[in-house]
Amino acid sequence: MEFITEYLALWMFVVLTVLILRGYPVAFGLLGTSLVFGLLGILFQDTTGFRYQELLAIPLRAWGTMTNVVLMAIPLFIFMGMALERSGLAEDLLETMGLLFGKLKGGLAISVVVVGVLLGASTGIVGATVVTMGLIALPAMLNHGYKPELATGTIMSSGTLGQIIPPSLVLVVVADIIQIPVGDLFMAAVIPGLLLSGLYIIYIIIYSNKVEGVAPAVSRSKLGVNSNKEVFQRAVKTLFPLLALIFMVLGSIFAGIASPTEAASVGAFGAIVLSIFNRKFSLKMLKEVALETTNLTCMVFTIIIGARAFGLVFRALSGDEILMDFASQVVEAHSRWVFLAIVMIIIFVLGFFLEFIEISFIFLPVLAPMLIAFEFDPLWIALLVGLNLQCSFMTPPFGFSIFFLKGVAPPEIDTLQLYRGVVPFVILQIIGIALTVLFPAMATWLPKVVFGP
Repeated sequence: MEFITEYLALWMFVVLTVLILRGYPVAFGLLGTSLVFGLLGILFQDTTGFRYQELLAIPLRAWGTMTNVVLMAIPLFIFMGMALERSGLAEDLLETMGLLFGKLKGGLAISVVVVGVLLGASTGIVGATVVTMGLIALPAMLNHGYKPELATGTIMSSGTLGQIIPPSLVLVVVADIIQIPVGDLFMAAVIPGLLLSGLYIIYIIIYSNKVEGVAPAVSRSKLGVNSNKEVFQRAVKTLFPLLALIFMVLGSIFAGIASPTEAASVGAFGAIVLSIFNRKFSLKMLKEVALETTNLTCMVFTIIIGARAFGLVFRALSGDEILMDFASQVVEAHSRWVFLAIVMIIIFVLGFFLEFIEISFIFLPVLAPMLIAFEFDPLWIALLVGLNLQCSFMTPPFGFSIFFLKGVAPPEIDTLQLYRGVVPFVILQIIGIALTVLFPAMATWLPKVVFGP
């Protein structure tokens, strides 16, 4: 009994994990676990040292979350992404990029990667991006003779780029938890995000040219266009408004003109303007976007409040001290790099089962301070976590991108093909993470140049 009460904080994780794996709502699992273990802490106060006043601080934590100016960017970016998704932007982008790159071997796949980058820099909503490209690009690539594994792998990996390319909800959340400026983390993610997309494109080009017939070139006449002038006109019409919106949102943050929250409000307004420009705006569309934004925002903030309560009770039960002792033993026996590897593996494995919001607010507040205590750069750590969380979105067997695409893929595409298709891109993602570990300047150089040391 003494062992249980002494390590009550660690049993919180065990109970919470069981609840989540059994399908219990995460937010209520967090709050319920916090309350129960808080009461147990009071009951065994002599062993745990827990004070009942800690539980009284939970409402204050909830109020602090609701009034956090940085977190206000979350509903605004969600609104922006939803409005752009409903504006028909993805369809226009895919058609235009297909015209620009289609005549190359693997050109349609390259166009999907480019669209993934642009949508990531404008919407950042993985589910909507993967589903949209699955509905539009996947049938087109299959009809033009693309190997199903390459077509599906490209869509799943490109759809997740929005998790690391700013403005990203993952980066907003991670920056708030690790207590670093969101603008700095956005800037830090630019080079690694472009590196990943570059690795994807290089792989597609090499694979398409080395293996005959996996990704044949497509003539523009088959895509319904014959003249270069028409291609240019469509490219300008499609790309200019989107690039202008990206410039307004990210440019204002990087230039120091606006905070991420202020820039998000500009992006939300700009998304509505683009939907009007594309003649997709209506009061019905606005209502649907607002309702979807409200639903997602409530889900996110309920989880955040639950996670804050969980962290409060966990620390009051000396859970952070227990883990810090373990981390110190690992560092003394090996090195701080071994501990970093352990943390990254833990986050990677958790990504098989949990969403990034849950991982971020349950585990990151505990693990990140320990890494920073061992003198790792907080900005670099935040970016590594972001890359790791992005990787979890497409990692078999439970990657969310796989399930998103399976839901809209043609019946002849089975789950095993999706697994085989995404594996090369997961390997490329791991290579990207490894390069960021080996060369930290990839994350830290650009923020220092723009914002100063």
